[in-house]
Amino acid sequence: MHKLIDKPAINKEDIIELEKLLKKQSANITEIGEQELTQDLQAHFNELKLQPDNPAFISNIRKDLNDIMKLNMDAILRKSNTAGQTADNSILWISITSAFCFIIGFILLINLPGYIANPIKNLTDSIKQIASKNYSQRLHFKGHDEFSSLARSFNTMAEKLQEYSDSNLAKLMMEKKRIETLINNLFDPVLGLDEKNKILFINEQALKISGLKREDVIGKQAEEIAVINDLIRSLLQKMSSKENKDASLKIYADNKESYFEKQLVSISITPTGEEEQKEIGSFIILRNITPYKELDFAKTNFIATVSHEFKTPIASMKMSLQLLDNQHTGKLNNEQKSLVESIKEDTDRLLRTTGELLNISQVETGNTKLKIEAVDINNVINDAVENNRKLAEQKSIIINFEPLENLPLVSADKEKATWIVSNLVSNAIRYSYDNTTIDIKAFETDNKVIIKVKDSGIGIDPKYLPRIFDKYFRVPGTEKEGTGLGLAISKEFIEAMKGTIDVKSELGEGSEFILSFDVC
Repeated sequence: MHKLIDKPAINKEDIIELEKLLKKQSANITEIGEQELTQDLQAHFNELKLQPDNPAFISNIRKDLNDIMKLNMDAILRKSNTAGQTADNSILWISITSAFCFIIGFILLINLPGYIANPIKNLTDSIKQIASKNYSQRLHFKGHDEFSSLARSFNTMAEKLQEYSDSNLAKLMMEKKRIETLINNLFDPVLGLDEKNKILFINEQALKISGLKREDVIGKQAEEIAVINDLIRSLLQKMSSKENKDASLKIYADNKESYFEKQLVSISITPTGEEEQKEIGSFIILRNITPYKELDFAKTNFIATVSHEFKTPIASMKMSLQLLDNQHTGKLNNEQKSLVESIKEDTDRLLRTTGELLNISQVETGNTKLKIEAVDINNVINDAVENNRKLAEQKSIIINFEPLENLPLVSADKEKATWIVSNLVSNAIRYSYDNTTIDIKAFETDNKVIIKVKDSGIGIDPKYLPRIFDKYFRVPGTEKEGTGLGLAISKEFIEAMKGTIDVKSELGEGSEFILSFDVC
């Protein structure tokens, strides 16, 4: 607009252009006072349109334009100063805000992990205390956040566990007293050990027979007590041998010699969360078998006495039968001979049974006397075979035995060894079928001489084999005569000579008995 006014003369086109610019100015009034100046400019412009060549009107318009320009320049300068001040204030506040945020962030960086981690750590430690049965543990978190709520729940749980533990502890103490009372009132001596052989309990009967005092043994190692007490030492020795049921113990108790049978019971549990069993201790029960032993002694003595008394008249009967069979005492008819033979067989059977009863009596009373010497096992077998030759001929049974040359001598009692082999051969004959064979073999192996006697009988059911050497045991369904003592006596005799006896048998395949003697 200033360019148009600065011309020396204004033509019609300039007037039109100036009018357009004036309209734009009228539409762009932004400052205070600009409206009045614009109105003045409009008035002077209207006058200029009437007199375009009048210099005064041009001068007035120029002045109006300068005033408007000055007003806008002052406004621009003022706004620039304001913007600069605002920018300075903004930088200041941004700096202050940034510093505040940094401080807050630093504080959070330092304290926030502890704020979160410390309660968790305290909670973890408290849970470990609860797991260790310390139910008095409590958590104390201030505030009303989630941790405080968690602490209250934890404390409630701990209180309930403590109540439950206190009530259960009372019950356990009562049950413990009941068990202790029960154990103390048992007639049989009882001794309890933990997995390290520390004595946990011992009842009055055990204290009585051991001569110990409760306060001297409870909580002590059994090995320490064994040094000064024979009974405890004997029990530990039997425990170390891993035998659950041993020979009876003879102990002086109740003012007499008493007999006890030891029973070791191991205690094992499966811990919670585990699969394998863990041994936590054991206890020993000494069953008082004195009354049974006394009855057994009485029975043994009675059998020995009766057998001894029977042996003399039976021998007399046998001698009388021999006299009857002698031609010098007179001839017997066929019926009389048959009766004599029948009586002779019964007498032999009675004599054999009496001999077995006497032998078992000697074994049970410990009065068996052995004469251990160097024995030729071939002679023992030959004697046993000859003793049973007549019985084998009656059933048409062939006894096969071929003596081995250079068979070493064995350490044994010849009479007892012959009795054992003879008993096995006679059993083989009785249980074999007619017209069969019995095989006897003798050979050396591992510094021992082995004798095998195999028959051709029906055999023995495998389920009865573990009891075949028990006294008075006979295989069910057996119709053959016998007392059930022969094998029991054989076992006692051969074990007394440090040998062994065993059996192998299957139904329908006969039986094979195996003897073992130590070489001299």
